[in-house]
Amino acid sequence: MQMDKEQYGKAKACLVSCMQEGDSWQVAKAVAGLQISQSSAYRLWRAFRQCGEVALSDRRHGHPSKLRGAARAFLEERCRQAPQTPSSTIQMELRERFDLCVSISQINRVRAAFGVSNHAKCPEPGKKRREREALSLCLAGKMGTKNVMTPYGDRPYHTRL
Repeated sequence: MQMDKEQYGKAKACLVSCMQEGDSWQVAKAVAGLQISQSSAYRLWRAFRQCGEVALSDRRHGHPSKLRGAARAFLEERCRQAPQTPSSTIQMELRERFDLCVSISQINRVRAAFGVSNHAKCPEPGKKRREREALSLCLAGKMGTKNVMTPYGDRPYHTRL
């Protein structure tokens, strides 16, 4: 059964109270009705002893998405108008225009969700691939082979002469 924030806070307070009274973490966990590991229970207890009631508040790092509303609309429009724009440039524009610090990886995730990427659709083979293909053709000629077209397409395969 899921607890709301208030119930969860009370359950953590109960856990810490039981542990303060000398109960084991398993007993305290059962009394509080929490699903919590031993290390998390002791971590919470230590934080309570050091910081008091503040340690019982829910200070999760999760936060709502930064790219909502006008900033998200700006990002989508900017990427659709000029998909080749680097994410670092868009990152600076978001910082200047909306005072948002958004990571490049987050920008790339949102771009992918929009279906807009700054990568070419079908890039030319790179230098290494061209060299490898040239070498294989050269070696095929020296070994006394010839290219024969396959019946399944236009990719040649080598046969001995």
